[in-house]
Amino acid sequence: MSDIFREVDEEVRRDQAAKLWEKYQNYIIAAALAVVVATAAYKAYETYRIRAAEAAGAKFESALQLARDGKTAEAKAAFAALVADAPDGYRGLARFAVADQTGLADPAAAVKAFDELAGDVATPVLMQDVARLRAAALSLDSADLAETKRRLEPLTQVGKPFRNSARELMGYAALRAKDFDLASQMFEGLVSDPNATVAQRQRAQAMLSVVQSGKAPAVPR
Repeated sequence: MSDIFREVDEEVRRDQAAKLWEKYQNYIIAAALAVVVATAAYKAYETYRIRAAEAAGAKFESALQLARDGKTAEAKAAFAALVADAPDGYRGLARFAVADQTGLADPAAAVKAFDELAGDVATPVLMQDVARLRAAALSLDSADLAETKRRLEPLTQVGKPFRNSARELMGYAALRAKDFDLASQMFEGLVSDPNATVAQRQRAQAMLSVVQSGKAPAVPR
């Protein structure tokens, strides 16, 4: 008897399934097609993205070679073209490269470009730090101490990846401004920092003797 009920139950289920399919088949087919189309579109996008990145990488390397060959104008134009149409990663690198090439002929314009990169939220934090460091280095002979501190103080904090480079530049800027207390603070910190390179510690030790004598020589370039 239980077999009969089971067969009836299965028959009812099949009948309900058939009715549901008849009622909703168009929606089900449409949903399935949407998944297929979305998957195909994603794969097409991935293929395009990979090819675009490869093409941008080749163009970036060509621009770098122009820079290595001393063809500044051509290199700058090639990097500028990448800024206009390269994927995000290469676009950011190209912006830095354009600023670097600009700095060879027009340091003030390069400082402005690096400041813009440092203030752009789309720029990765590490690259923002690099931009601040480059702007400070390029403007070391022209900026006043307050301007240099504005750029470098955030980089001198404990844990920052370019802390010692920033402290060294800050020390030079302080010497130029005859702020011997600040210069002493920066160079003493470098001398005692085991994470500073040997060259950084040696330069800092040499500059400390200048600080202690109260005489500021020409800032090393």
